[in-house]
Amino acid sequence: MVNTTMNAMVIRAPMDFAVETTPVPEPEAGGLLLKVLACGLCGSDLRTLRSGHRKVTFPWIIGHEICGDVVALGASYDGPWQMGDRLAVGPLAYCGVCDFCVEGRHELCENYREIAQAWPGGFADYIAIPEACLRLGTILRAPEGLDPAFAAISEPVSSCVHAQEKGQVGLGDTVVVIGTGPIGCTHISLARARGAQRVFVADIVDERLALAEAFAPDATINSARVDLVAEVRRLTHDKGADVIITATPAPTASVQAVEMARKGGRILIFGGLPKDNSKPGVDLNLVHYNALHIIGTTTFAPRHQRVALDLLASGRIPADKLVTHRFPLADFRAGAQLALDGQALKVVFLP
Repeated sequence: MVNTTMNAMVIRAPMDFAVETTPVPEPEAGGLLLKVLACGLCGSDLRTLRSGHRKVTFPWIIGHEICGDVVALGASYDGPWQMGDRLAVGPLAYCGVCDFCVEGRHELCENYREIAQAWPGGFADYIAIPEACLRLGTILRAPEGLDPAFAAISEPVSSCVHAQEKGQVGLGDTVVVIGTGPIGCTHISLARARGAQRVFVADIVDERLALAEAFAPDATINSARVDLVAEVRRLTHDKGADVIITATPAPTASVQAVEMARKGGRILIFGGLPKDNSKPGVDLNLVHYNALHIIGTTTFAPRHQRVALDLLASGRIPADKLVTHRFPLADFRAGAQLALDGQALKVVFLP
């Protein structure tokens, strides 16, 4: 028997949020109700806490990195999941009818919607999963024995898998990751799993670089103290890096990436830039004469979610190092503040 009320983290205005008692949502006729076991705090969640989100109208429940158990089925639900199944929630609902969906390129869907934006999110005891999110395969059974906190973070790992797939990261590559948040650290491990020979990481904060040391990069570079481009050139005997991943919203990272890339190199623009500073002055002559590939990626497709869960279950993505802090939902403010202050990699809440 599911309770009629639950605890949920409700945002009422930027930096005005608290755990409140709310009604348990009813699943749609073709949807599911999950008991949330774990919900990860994402960088986009932090931005929403700080300053709101163009797709979110307050008051609202956010949280889109979710693992939970099925506790109720919608009245006409006829899908594969049954009561008690443990699911890793990829939060995207692809439209299924745009040109890209018809071509099987769901990561480029023109009309996708997302849990925690179009529907209430997972920082709650329960979450209703809409039918639209169940149609195209980004909600999957959590691998047997995988910690729910680790299954919950398959969503950001999926986006990294997509990026490195597009960038063809592979055997023998020298990779530079700019930014050592949870996304940057995921990229370190994923590049290793794909066969990269050397992985260097850069950040401007020593404490963040110290957290990244757990992922065994070949070099950590504080780009506030040294010239990042010159240091990468030195480390590569002036050849440059094969792949550079900008896992940061800092506009200068894109400029540096072009300047440190080896001829024929690939630059993955993973971190979105501020709207008012998204044209950082990249030297396109370098792009032209060095035959560079600048590749933008965002979101993921169902195939990336499956790969991400396999990587987490096998330990090739060391989730135990990514998830640095766990908090009960009742302590949401304390956990969120730790992340807002940059003192954690991945914070996961356990309702």
